[in-house]
Amino acid sequence: MAAAAPVALDCWGALDEPALTGVVSTALGRPVRLAGFQTAAVDYDPGSPATGALLRVSGTTSDGESWRLFLKVLHHPRHWARIGQLPQAVRQQFLDQFPWRGELVAWEPGFADRLPAGLRLPRLYRLADLGDDRLAVWMEDVRTLDDAWDQARFARAARALGGLAARRSDPALLAASALPPGAGLRYYVKSRVELASVPILDQDEVWVHPLLAGAADPRLRDDLRTLGARVPELLERLDSLPQALPHGDASPQNLLVPAEDPDGFVAIDVSFQTPHAVGFDLGQLLVGLVHAGQLPAAILPEIHPALAPAFTEGLHAAGGRASLDQVAFGYVASLLVRAGFTSLPFERLGEPPTPELAAIFRERAALTRFIVDLGLALP
Repeated sequence: MAAAAPVALDCWGALDEPALTGVVSTALGRPVRLAGFQTAAVDYDPGSPATGALLRVSGTTSDGESWRLFLKVLHHPRHWARIGQLPQAVRQQFLDQFPWRGELVAWEPGFADRLPAGLRLPRLYRLADLGDDRLAVWMEDVRTLDDAWDQARFARAARALGGLAARRSDPALLAASALPPGAGLRYYVKSRVELASVPILDQDEVWVHPLLAGAADPRLRDDLRTLGARVPELLERLDSLPQALPHGDASPQNLLVPAEDPDGFVAIDVSFQTPHAVGFDLGQLLVGLVHAGQLPAAILPEIHPALAPAFTEGLHAAGGRASLDQVAFGYVASLLVRAGFTSLPFERLGEPPTPELAAIFRERAALTRFIVDLGLALP
């Protein structure tokens, strides 16, 4: 038996017939034999250090039943194609400390048993060790709706994330993380913002580059410098807010909308599993589709105002006690620190300045301006 579509390295043995037969049997709840299968590679941003491959695998059993599965291969970041782009000063520490298996926490107690109504996980069928620090994660291939996110869906997602925060905020659960408040965000700031992004604010040659000069408004650089000086203070204030274990990367791309439940969500790709300020998840919810080029930055003023109130509503409904002001500060300050200094694609300045790339810079500059204006308004 052979896969119908070529797969790099055959996913390191994950697709051999006995292994796949076992996974399909688990998914269908009965022993089966396979009549054939096909694979389809899923496009993804290689910016995720732990993602080695994404595949949809489908086929039929010998008795004619159709099946489909989703395969994600996780790997140690030493296998990551972009590891050489990390500054040498932090590369080894990153390799030593990056939690490449971290998203598996989603199926463990403390996450899986704390989900509010309207939020579920994809069914997990099997984990298979592929050797060499690679892991195959076989799960449900969720059939999703293709319609665009509207304001009502953003608000529903914010309410669900508020409920998740409330259910993951009890002291015993937070203490079990063994890391202090804000540890994940602080590590990100040290490795990505302070070493890779903030220094660019002092490089005059970068800001006169045609791609950037044609996209950024005259005040953006100075405003980023002003806010950069506030980052240590903002981190301290975030750590003093009520804390919860978040989803961690709650962009719309990681909150799938299942076809059988268009008002619900399926959570995937959790990260940042250390205590963070309430509201932390709203930043990625707001900017995820814009950052990916799937929504224009011009839509942000329509989405933003409803997020903190909806999150707070979901939080209170699930027993959380943080105030709207606390949620709003946690949301905006986390968004600024995490995305305000990294949304401009400085790494692409060496590419030929095509009209398409210029348009990307304009959109990312508009995204950055929106985040910066929210940051400048923080008390």
